[in-house]
Amino acid sequence: MTEQHKEESMLEKISDKLHGRGGGSSSSSDSDDERSSATAAVKAKIYRLFGREKPVHSVLGGGKPADLFLWRNKRISGGVLAGATAIWLLFEVMDYHLLTLLCHCLILTLAILFLWSNATTFINKSPPNIPEVKIPEDLAVNVARSLRYEMNRGFATLREIGQGHDLKKFLIVIVVVTIALQCFHISATFTIAFLYAVFMVLYTVPVLYEKHEDKVDAFGEKAMVELKKYYAIFDEKCLSKIPKGPSKDKKQH
Repeated sequence: MTEQHKEESMLEKISDKLHGRGGGSSSSSDSDDERSSATAAVKAKIYRLFGREKPVHSVLGGGKPADLFLWRNKRISGGVLAGATAIWLLFEVMDYHLLTLLCHCLILTLAILFLWSNATTFINKSPPNIPEVKIPEDLAVNVARSLRYEMNRGFATLREIGQGHDLKKFLIVIVVVTIALQCFHISATFTIAFLYAVFMVLYTVPVLYEKHEDKVDAFGEKAMVELKKYYAIFDEKCLSKIPKGPSKDKKQH
């Protein structure tokens, strides 16, 4: 009898513990749900710059470009930054030109291949395998024919415009030439320095904002409140005093 009582008491203790743990787990799950709902409500109330609702990675389009700008892979991002900096140094600081750079690269490549081909006889290694490049005759003839056809069409159009036969074509040519001239002037102002500055902004601002977005968003919220306050004062003192014209209803009567 005593052994049976002991077994029953042990079973009761085990069942009590199991029920206690189950109640604890249910209560913990309830608390987790409450915490998650509370955090979701807090996140919904947080001000985001420019009304942003998605993460920075999604705003930048996602994928590899966003990974590049946000430094997800530091080696690749660092390599791209080093390449862009080298290009900026070559063309801006050292005042290199594209044609000069191409010529120097060609000279260096030919010198390396020439020395390598002659050094193979002394070091007992195979010479470099340089592929043979040939332009097919059919391709060259087709390209020349298409260029000749387009150039003849252009000359015929200019001749027709010069003789005063088509006003519409004359206006189209004037507009196209004007747009091309403006594009040339705009492209002349976009120097390597400007492009490098834009690249550095895109390469630093998103990653810094992602790291300190809470602080930046809080500062942006304060700035927006101040701007709205100053705009209300300006509206009250200046804009509201500007006389408005008669409405359409009054004009009809």
